[in-house]
Amino acid sequence: MRIRHGWLCLLLMLGSMTCAQTRDDLPHEIRLASEVWEAYTEADGTGLGWDIMRKVFEPEGVSLAIHSVPYTRSVGLVQRNEADAWVGSYRDEVEDRVFYPKHHYDTDRIVALGLEDKPVPTLESLGQYRLVWVRGYEYQEYLPNVHDYREVQRRGGILGMLDLGHADFYIDARPEAEYVLKAASHPERYRLTDLTRLPLFLGFADTPRGHALAELYDRRMAALITSGELRPIFTHWHQPYPFD
Repeated sequence: MRIRHGWLCLLLMLGSMTCAQTRDDLPHEIRLASEVWEAYTEADGTGLGWDIMRKVFEPEGVSLAIHSVPYTRSVGLVQRNEADAWVGSYRDEVEDRVFYPKHHYDTDRIVALGLEDKPVPTLESLGQYRLVWVRGYEYQEYLPNVHDYREVQRRGGILGMLDLGHADFYIDARPEAEYVLKAASHPERYRLTDLTRLPLFLGFADTPRGHALAELYDRRMAALITSGELRPIFTHWHQPYPFD
């Protein structure tokens, strides 16, 4: 005789077990917005970030619907409930109409890119320099003693700003800073300096649908971290495993 789900949940709860949300209670897709980051969240669905998300959601019957947009627009899509979550947020980076899960899925290695003849920056000395980063990244909230900074719309003119002395250091995650450096005709004139690591989260829409997907995400991340199933994904993309 087939047991109805409601009775099964009751039996599990009576046995001091938690009745998890079934697949039928969830949307069949999650609308994920992200900036296009090379080898991470490519527009064609390839990259480390998308592979992590597929591992999290697809075993539960939730497919990915990818929206490739600039970072600030990805946040706006979630706030307007036109997407369920955006990729690459720092914890509590945005407060309005956004909900953060418990678990991060990766870490950003934050670096400073500057001319080789500049002093080597540290977290403690950043306040002495003129900094620049892409609009919307809000590094002033996560790096200490930052006072003098500018935000730019795109990365294309960063090397020129450094060459002309309009900024001392460009702040970004290492893969993006390395991408900027690829455009240099004389890359030996520049130096990348590691500063810190920042955990990366999905920022979910603060709606019943968003909360249900965030609950699934946290449950799956906890299981994947415990099992180590995410490690081969990081190995495949030649990136450090963030959960050791």
